[in-house]
Amino acid sequence: MTTPLISPLQATELLGTMLGGYNVAPLIALLDKPELAATAAKALSHILLIFDAFHDVEDKAKAGNTFAQQVLHSWANAEWFTSKPELAEKMTVTVFKVTGETNTDDLSPAPDAWSRPDIPLHAKAMLKIPREGITNAEQQINELKAKGFPVAYVGDVVGTGSSRKSATNSVLWYIGDDIDYIPNKRTGGVCIGGKIAPIFFNTMEDSGALPIECDIAEKVIPWHKKWLEKLVVSLAFARVVIVNRK
Repeated sequence: MTTPLISPLQATELLGTMLGGYNVAPLIALLDKPELAATAAKALSHILLIFDAFHDVEDKAKAGNTFAQQVLHSWANAEWFTSKPELAEKMTVTVFKVTGETNTDDLSPAPDAWSRPDIPLHAKAMLKIPREGITNAEQQINELKAKGFPVAYVGDVVGTGSSRKSATNSVLWYIGDDIDYIPNKRTGGVCIGGKIAPIFFNTMEDSGALPIECDIAEKVIPWHKKWLEKLVVSLAFARVVIVNRK
């Protein structure tokens, strides 16, 4: 099959943007194509969802395929991880404070469950029931972003309830970063809570966010005074510092 719209090299590169699944077998087969093997090897080196296809790469490596050998060495050296950008030693963010307990149903309401597959649409229902300091979450977060720093979601108790993944998707849609080649979904972001439900904490981590438990008492973050809150997270010393400026 050929097309004038995309070259074989570009097609191989696009296969490499998938995290695993149906792209694995074609990429392994391309290890035998001299003109595409290097690109396929680079792609496979950063794919972990290989499962039993590992043995196919191993067989090629044992048979003398140098590109398959490169892939095995890359996996062994965890280059999929070590090649990622380092986490900043210090991050400055603006606080979006939600008082009280934030249940996953507040972030991903059950009556709006029909829209959960469409993350940007479903996120519009996040915190749709007004509470102290929150009248229009989307608008308020966008206003905070205009201050020039990333926004951190901060709450007294965050993530209780069962709709953990869809709740995480909603939060990260507003405070996270776009993912290359994956539309309508985001990663990254900072979520801070006096208490964060354990499985929600894990879901945040799995989604690429940085969840942190610390004291977020009102006396530390006086949200009602409309101060500009800056949160400085010093990862080098594992500490969290709140800086308030009028």
